[in-house]
Amino acid sequence: MKDTTTSSKWKATVAVAMSNYIEAGSIIAIATSISLWQTEFGLDSMAVGLLSALSANAFGAAIGAAIGGPLCDRYGRKFIYTYDLLLYMFGTLFAIFAFNFASLLIGFVLTGIAVGAGVTAAWTYIAEEAPDGRRAGHVGVAQLAWSIGPMIGFLLAALLEPMGLLGSRIIFAHLFVVAFITWWVRRGLSESRRWTKKQANPNTVGTYRGIFEMFTKKKNITALLFLIGVYGLWNTVAGQAGIFQPRIYEATGLTDARSQYLLQVLVWGLTSAATFFGFMRYGDKVSRRWLYGFGAGLGVIAWAVLIWGPAGWFSLLVFAIGWGISSGLGAQAFYGLWAAELFATRYRASAQGFMFMIVRVMVGVLSLWFPLMLEKTGIHGVGFLIVGLLVAALLIGMIWAPNTQNKTLEEIEIERYGRLLDADHATEVVAGNIHTDGTATSGSTDSTSVRER
Repeated sequence: MKDTTTSSKWKATVAVAMSNYIEAGSIIAIATSISLWQTEFGLDSMAVGLLSALSANAFGAAIGAAIGGPLCDRYGRKFIYTYDLLLYMFGTLFAIFAFNFASLLIGFVLTGIAVGAGVTAAWTYIAEEAPDGRRAGHVGVAQLAWSIGPMIGFLLAALLEPMGLLGSRIIFAHLFVVAFITWWVRRGLSESRRWTKKQANPNTVGTYRGIFEMFTKKKNITALLFLIGVYGLWNTVAGQAGIFQPRIYEATGLTDARSQYLLQVLVWGLTSAATFFGFMRYGDKVSRRWLYGFGAGLGVIAWAVLIWGPAGWFSLLVFAIGWGISSGLGAQAFYGLWAAELFATRYRASAQGFMFMIVRVMVGVLSLWFPLMLEKTGIHGVGFLIVGLLVAALLIGMIWAPNTQNKTLEEIEIERYGRLLDADHATEVVAGNIHTDGTATSGSTDSTSVRER
């Protein structure tokens, strides 16, 4: 029975984590095709920036997260991950058969909204359903899916590059197929147990009151600021790299499209390996503060070498190796973990939706101007901005990393709020310092175990 339960949890984790494959795959499909669309439809740099900013990479995902987070808390995690992919598939059809700028823009916006809602629900569901001692391992699956998506996307781009725009349409078609298969598998998954228990409590607050509470409790505000500092600053860089990396390579002297794509295959292959062998295996065992610091520091070094190092393959390979490993160990993986741990169940998804919205808006604002900045000032001109953002994210994460490792979500909630916010009569005292109403008595909650009758 135990093996069956474990297998079922991993199946659910993988199925839900595929939102990250689809999100990242969408960004790479746009990144590898944007120049082709620009030529096909005669677009200027501002139109390219608009397509990028309103896509899954930025504002489109921000809208989806802002809507999906509260809906996820109100109607359940399953509600979102059941229906978001239907919208996604509809959007990809516009991209596959785009015949002008307007149809392409509609496709990018719809897919962006879908992935914004889906990723928020996925991170929430995975953390809530993961075994308490293996939360990083399960959350890491989402990061793994996020890194495999670009690896396959760039590999397809390299193979299909001779086909031009038709090859790009095929890449979007492959995302449609993956989305359909994922949607089909997800239909049999159950709802989050923690959300179900919260809903069963007649004394739980409503979604909108919970959102108001989320913005008025000091603990929540500091957590929001911390996570936006860690993830938002890092992702403002990663968002430009994800969608404009071919242009960044051109600015450093690498102009061959296929070489650019193969270099990105190396980047994302190493991200996948670092996620699996690093974050998933050691995120529950070693100091998270130092694991995060190692990954974030490596990212700073990688970009510094690419920007200011000697032009040529040495700098390109140092960047690919450093940024690839860094992305597997750094901000996004820890954001998915910490964002679930630092908020109560009643508004966990809403908090993630709000933060994901802010982060994608930050990416979108820069995306509107990044192609023009790169064109006017070159890689050195934007280099100080890129490295400055990464250094800030490194320092914020290292200084204020939370002590949540190897604790249940209930233990963390009691430490942060003084009680279980949605406790009911079924909460049982195990270690002697939690009452049946969910409040804590004196003493540390580190060894407290909360279970249900």
